[in-house]
Amino acid sequence: MAEKKFLMGNEALGRAALAAGAKALFGYPITPTSEVLHFWSKEACGPKGKERGLIFLQAEDEIGASFMLIGGVLAGTKSFTATGGPGHVLMQDAFSMAEAMRLPVVAYLNQRGGPSTSTVIYSQSEVNLACFGGNGNGYRIVYAPSNLQEMYDYGIKVFNTAWKYRFPTFLLGDGYLAKMMGEVEIYDPKEKGIAMIDPEAYMLEKKRVRPLEGLVPSPELEIRREDGVEYACFRNCLNYEEETLKVNLEIKEAWDAVAAEIVEHEVVGDPDAEVLIVAFGIVAASAKTAIKMLAEKGIKARLFRPITLRPFPDEAMRQAAAKAKRIVVAESAINQLARFVKDCLYGRVNVPLTEYARPSIGITPSEIVDVVAKL
Repeated sequence: MAEKKFLMGNEALGRAALAAGAKALFGYPITPTSEVLHFWSKEACGPKGKERGLIFLQAEDEIGASFMLIGGVLAGTKSFTATGGPGHVLMQDAFSMAEAMRLPVVAYLNQRGGPSTSTVIYSQSEVNLACFGGNGNGYRIVYAPSNLQEMYDYGIKVFNTAWKYRFPTFLLGDGYLAKMMGEVEIYDPKEKGIAMIDPEAYMLEKKRVRPLEGLVPSPELEIRREDGVEYACFRNCLNYEEETLKVNLEIKEAWDAVAAEIVEHEVVGDPDAEVLIVAFGIVAASAKTAIKMLAEKGIKARLFRPITLRPFPDEAMRQAAAKAKRIVVAESAINQLARFVKDCLYGRVNVPLTEYARPSIGITPSEIVDVVAKL
């Protein structure tokens, strides 16, 4: 039965992973995400941990943890990690590997200030990293919750999305959402009609295995099961330029086929508003309050909030922008969300755009009101 609890955002994430049926967390503690690891370690090492089959492994660092995560997924265990900031940076090699091999790795990422170590509290400066980090083409799914309840809701959803579509899937939070406390409804997904997708052992799926093109497989590069089925090496290392091209085009084709099913957004405010505010995450929560404050001043404003930053809701963004006379992009970073918006609108919708960039500093409703009032 669903129940309401007073929780920290990180604890909501830990409970979401449990509700989603996750079994293993591989990670390394880092502010502002450490409480996810604290929660999971207590659950895994507690009296019911063994009965549930829970695993917690604190690796030597985030590089090790991220590749352990890949190993867990390959073995058919619903696995995840939780990190942020420099730890997020260190995991990019493994995330690129997951992109290349179409592995459903899940990561809870709470952003902190950059560049480098910087501040440990808050930022929205890991958007580029989450969406396009590593040496791939950015085929990873990124959800951005805006409040504590969504930390739980999307903390569950990322697992289903990852295992259904077979792309790395991330929940991109921040230091505020991770550390703030509030009321969260905790529920079993079944109570909401959500059927959780069971994991599969990738190493035993012939359809997932990439053949060794141009090479004669040796016994060391094959797996033979008791039923006699043979498998080539499951790999992310490609031998020829033509093969690399083929694989990249296959990944792109698979992405393009499902992106429209994944994309999510929210629009709030007066449909006839001349000012469109674009924000995500905790800043979008401030923007919702700002819209009410602006209405009291007789100024009509509307919020467009991308829930998926990757894939980005391009068509919905263009439709919302086409109705506006001015656009304000508010973010706690410089030209990260704004770049997405400008790329989306370029050559299609010509509306003046104002950037309100406050890297590593929270944005209050009053600040947004002041920016809009000065347009």
